Amino acid sequence: MNIDMIVAAAERASGHIRRTPLLASPFLDDIAGRRVFVKAECLQHTGSFKARGGWSAVSALPPDQRASGVIAYSSGNHAQGVARAARAHGIPAVIIMPADAPRTKIDNTHALGAEVVLYDRAADDRDAIGARLAAERGLTLIKPFDDPQVIAGQGTAGLEIAEQAQEYDIDSADVLVCCGGGGLTSGIALALEARAPGLRARPVEPEGFDDVKRSLKSGTIQRNPTTAGSLCDAIVTPQPGNLTFPILHRLCGPGLSVTDDQALHAMALAFHRLKLVLEPGGAVALAAALFCSGDVAGDAVIAVASGGNVDAKVFAMALARHG
Repeated sequence: MNIDMIVAAAERASGHIRRTPLLASPFLDDIAGRRVFVKAECLQHTGSFKARGGWSAVSALPPDQRASGVIAYSSGNHAQGVARAARAHGIPAVIIMPADAPRTKIDNTHALGAEVVLYDRAADDRDAIGARLAAERGLTLIKPFDDPQVIAGQGTAGLEIAEQAQEYDIDSADVLVCCGGGGLTSGIALALEARAPGLRARPVEPEGFDDVKRSLKSGTIQRNPTTAGSLCDAIVTPQPGNLTFPILHRLCGPGLSVTDDQALHAMALAFHRLKLVLEPGGAVALAAALFCSGDVAGDAVIAVASGGNVDAKVFAMALARHG
């Protein structure tokens, strides 16, 4: 993995992926005690940064291999990113999704033309299901984070952050990133290393599902004891990826973790102050910027709002608790 792959992914994405804005609010600055900038990936196609990696991976396939179709497993955001890219390229897509994924994500994936295969998150092995279906149907598996082209695609967000930080005269800051398996965080970290070395990526996870935080602290990959039980479904994974972890370990600062309620609070604040709709997993970086200020250095912080595909009931709960 290197900056050349990320630049190439950005070139293939031109005209197909949005350059999302970097937003700010004095109200959020007051809460955090520093300048807070929010990279609004919730405004990306399909409602999350996953459109970047999906487009990168599908567009990088050789034409004959791509024509046979692709398969992916995802709680919903990677599903939609791959399904969108597959539809645009006129190829079939099969998406393996947990049965407890938010209904809106399952419905949106169907609407993008993909075949959806549901599985039990707590009892089934999605990797095994994906490998079996890929072999049976001749499909190319696009993993949600541990894939070089997916990491390169997510890294295009880092290229934009580096450019936007210059526009705001931000030379040194922590860049807080909602983190599951580490594809977005590692891609951003690689881009920042090359284009904005004064910015440091830091992964943020839900409490109780902080495998990346623990892995960075120990220096070895740690697993989550379970992958069910958090509102932040979009970023709950078993463990960091074999490709992503070495990048995270080399380039990232210490991990952070927040409670589900802090994520809900950040969702409400993003709505009221920035008019953004975030899902819980897409709000944990902003929650850390606002409520873990003692663990963040500098007079500015950048938080990546990674996704906005939230069920109406969960969004209503966030506003009811913290509106």
